[in-house]
Amino acid sequence: MLRLSALGDVTHVLPLVRTLRAAWPDVRLHWIIDKAGHRLLEGLPGVVFHVYDKRSGLAGMRALRRELPAEGFDALLQMQVALRANLLSAFVPARRRIGYDRSRSKDLHGLFVNERIADRPGIHVLDAIGSFCEPLGLRQTEVAWEMPVPDDAYEWADRQWPDDGTPVLMISPCSSHARRNWYAERYAALADHAAAKDWRVVLCGGRSELERKTADAILAAMKRPALDLVGKDTLKQLPALLKRASLLVTPDSGPMHIANAMGTKVLGLHAASNPRRSGPYSDLHYCVDKYDVAARKYLGKPAEALKWGAKIEFDGVMELIETADAIAAFERYVHDHTM
Repeated sequence: MLRLSALGDVTHVLPLVRTLRAAWPDVRLHWIIDKAGHRLLEGLPGVVFHVYDKRSGLAGMRALRRELPAEGFDALLQMQVALRANLLSAFVPARRRIGYDRSRSKDLHGLFVNERIADRPGIHVLDAIGSFCEPLGLRQTEVAWEMPVPDDAYEWADRQWPDDGTPVLMISPCSSHARRNWYAERYAALADHAAAKDWRVVLCGGRSELERKTADAILAAMKRPALDLVGKDTLKQLPALLKRASLLVTPDSGPMHIANAMGTKVLGLHAASNPRRSGPYSDLHYCVDKYDVAARKYLGKPAEALKWGAKIEFDGVMELIETADAIAAFERYVHDHTM
């Protein structure tokens, strides 16, 4: 299996791993992955990881080839179409080289594969990844993640606030794509609304300058206190932290998909991307969906007329999501869980 990034996408591969191992318990699974994905998924049973550092270029690709079994593989599942990943796949000896259908291919992807998955527009990214088992004669009929989270990660998460029955609104405010990100003052207004209803508000995120500045701006705009855990967890601790939330609010991001995999409901903020393709897989009920509005405003056509998976990453696109939209989604959750 070759899938390097991003965190959400490597999370989407987990059900495929379960499908393969359920069908063939003795199968040898090797996964070429990036450093961040490995930190998240290290310890996944039945998988040998091979970590490729994107900064290592061709030298790293050659080193990877020396690390792989000399006899090669029965099949390579080439689940990434970016040029770097396509080049990297050439260093993997495999008889069958299964890639994406032609409609999703780019960056010379077709030159590096000799079989393709079926072209099924209109499906979620996770289901597209899951269909990589179909050329092998299998079907992904059950979606189960079972993310490898060590006990000490759960213990760390348990220490961050008391288990006193207070519902928790967790905010992970940043995506790796800046134009998908919402606005600090709007996060703050939503957080204050939740706090006024006696919810605990927790901020989480990575160690980047953007995430720190965004969290600081949210905290400065809030009228009520919040627990600031931005930059304080590791990728192994993040799933355990997200599992403790009642509801996570976030743009289209890795934490969205990790939280969903851990069983936490997600208030996803979607304008730049289509939630039916890349939103929280299990439940879109608490998401804000302005994708069609964005398509009409920025591209002059309805979302249904766009190529499946088209991004609408324009400056200001997330302004289409009003504070009231997020509060309404929050209230849907409150209503559903207080009946």
